[in-house]
Amino acid sequence: MSGVSGTKILVFHYKNGQPYPALPCYVHIWAGKNKSAQVSSLIGDDTYLNISHKNKYYSELTGLYWFWKNQGADIVATCHYRRFFTAKQIPWHYRIQQWLYFPIGLKRKRKGLIYCQQNNFWTKRIINAAEIEQLMLEYDVILPQPRSFKYTLEEHFNRYHQKNDLVLLQEIIAETALPFLPAFNNMLKQKQLYANNMFIMRSSDFEQLATWLFSILETFEKRVNLGEYHDYQERIMGFLSERLITTWILHHQEYRIKTLPLIYMKHLKKG
Repeated sequence: MSGVSGTKILVFHYKNGQPYPALPCYVHIWAGKNKSAQVSSLIGDDTYLNISHKNKYYSELTGLYWFWKNQGADIVATCHYRRFFTAKQIPWHYRIQQWLYFPIGLKRKRKGLIYCQQNNFWTKRIINAAEIEQLMLEYDVILPQPRSFKYTLEEHFNRYHQKNDLVLLQEIIAETALPFLPAFNNMLKQKQLYANNMFIMRSSDFEQLATWLFSILETFEKRVNLGEYHDYQERIMGFLSERLITTWILHHQEYRIKTLPLIYMKHLKKG
């Protein structure tokens, strides 16, 4: 890797747009730029070593792959164009709003998410490099507060995706990463997932995770026909990655883990 320095917070965009937040240490990456001729202030993931052309299957992972192969940082953080970590205390009126999710049945779906509009109030509460570096003095990995499901992660996947994909992933782990198999099986039985492929970790841990993650996904890709995936299911590699990152965390029981809520800028959703 080259250009290693300080803390970099990667913001993955799936199309051209304005870099928000325009804060120091935030690196805005157009995941899936794939040689687009559009002029953009975002960094494309289609230079040097890249898999930008596979974005419809890998989602934000094409941006992550590009950073892993071509850039670097002492501490690497990942987020999305409308989902951001916050280390600030949640204001009381938002805590009341979250409490009200119970009677209307949204508690599970919105756990760990602070729904809000883009404004200066929340921009000031998006995590910054100084806050990350202070937290990393005490913790090894920072993750989003886990998403809760009604069903086990295995049953949930089988309900909304192709069951054989999870079986194949299990076989690949058994063949190529056997020490991780108990954690993978444990992941399948639980009802919480570290979603969105978001994390914060030191360079050494990120390097190990990326090497392991993309090796498994590349093996999976070789054993399926991605052309048979359509619409929502095309994002299969991104869906599998969430399960794999959760598996990675469960395997590394020595990690000191901190979970943080996410600011969800709903009005930044791109058409």
